[in-house]
Amino acid sequence: MLYAIQTLQLGVKSLFLHPLRSLLTVLGIFIGVASVIWLLAIGEGISRKAQAQIESLGADNIIVRSIKPPNEVLNQNSKGPGMQIPEYGLTRDDYARLAETIPTVVNAIPVREIRETFQKGRHKVDGRLVGCTPDYLDIAKLTMFEGRFLTEADNTEAKDSCVLGEKVAEELFPYEEPLGQLVRLGENYQYRVVGIVSKRAPSAGIGGSFAAQDYSYDVYIPINTLRARVGDTVVIRRSGSFEGETVQLSQITLKVRSTDDVMETSELIKLMLEEHHKYEDYGVTIPLELLEQAKTTRMMFNLFMGMIAGISLIVGGIGIMNIMLATVTERTREIGIRRALGAKQGDIVRQFLIETIVLSVVGGGLGVLVGLTCKPVTLFTMHLIRTVNPDLINSLPAIVQEIQPIIVFWSIPLAFFISVVIGVVFGLYPAIRAAKMDPIEALRHE
Repeated sequence: MLYAIQTLQLGVKSLFLHPLRSLLTVLGIFIGVASVIWLLAIGEGISRKAQAQIESLGADNIIVRSIKPPNEVLNQNSKGPGMQIPEYGLTRDDYARLAETIPTVVNAIPVREIRETFQKGRHKVDGRLVGCTPDYLDIAKLTMFEGRFLTEADNTEAKDSCVLGEKVAEELFPYEEPLGQLVRLGENYQYRVVGIVSKRAPSAGIGGSFAAQDYSYDVYIPINTLRARVGDTVVIRRSGSFEGETVQLSQITLKVRSTDDVMETSELIKLMLEEHHKYEDYGVTIPLELLEQAKTTRMMFNLFMGMIAGISLIVGGIGIMNIMLATVTERTREIGIRRALGAKQGDIVRQFLIETIVLSVVGGGLGVLVGLTCKPVTLFTMHLIRTVNPDLINSLPAIVQEIQPIIVFWSIPLAFFISVVIGVVFGLYPAIRAAKMDPIEALRHE
């Protein structure tokens, strides 16, 4: 035990003889360990965020969206010459068929979305007018901040009730209570505010059939009211010209009996829609399938990030070998004297191995400490960039803007263990080379 302590003291003393060299060697291992922890934490944060957004769609849900086909497809199916308003997308007949004929579907929620301008007095805001049923509150994972959501009575009687998104409420009513007030939606109709929805994080776009959605600028009214007041055809006039479209439903969300039935039900839905649509003007999104893909992608992403960070550790190990080889050359005479005084080859190997292990342990320990600061440093950096250059942050995807690094705890012992192993592996050759020196030749070395 005493001999081991003495050998350790000798190794540490040798390292302190060249503090700058030792520091640079430690730096290589430190960067490698810290990068393993940081890259895996950032990757895990992005992956978890993506999975959370997919899970918010509901693993037992199937989402069918209307998609506008290319203009050449619409023109081929136009009814005659002259100005035509294209008609495409999901219909109320589709909704009825899907809801009533597929036994595994336990609930179906129709949705119609229109871009609109909302006004109260001199305050205006552009947003999305959403015609929906009361079930939309649960399907979209919304929560009420104040008041109530739409009711069955609102929808059945086509009442002029509306529920405001958070940003719409803030901009239309900066100094007064919104509940009970009248809001003008579009040009001709006013609706009474019955509730305000709490803030909900935007959802990222998923594939080509599910676009990113920002719920803060939504206004919700009964879907029957939207049909009675606005109709299926929307015309937008711009500087003497106009464009329009006819869409009955923007989305149908189908809740399935259990997740075991999701894939089979999705195939039935696709077959039924193909039968009643002349061209593909719809998209089917299956959150469960996307969730499985996201989990697989997460594993591959973490593996890839770990490999990149592992390269840094290997580079640090090469640095250790390089420094130790130079050290062996410099200390040739010292090695010869120790051998002449009775030190065995094993003693020389242990001395140099202890030096490399000390370098690896110190570098790995510092790397772990800095790696644990990943989350606060990342959040501070994002806040600083947002303050200095908000346009840069706003240009990034929503999932990156709200990044929350999550430390992968198994990466800490793994990175530290690999750093020590690399220190031993890359320090072994210089140690053996030192031990195999001829004592006579070593003593003659100048």
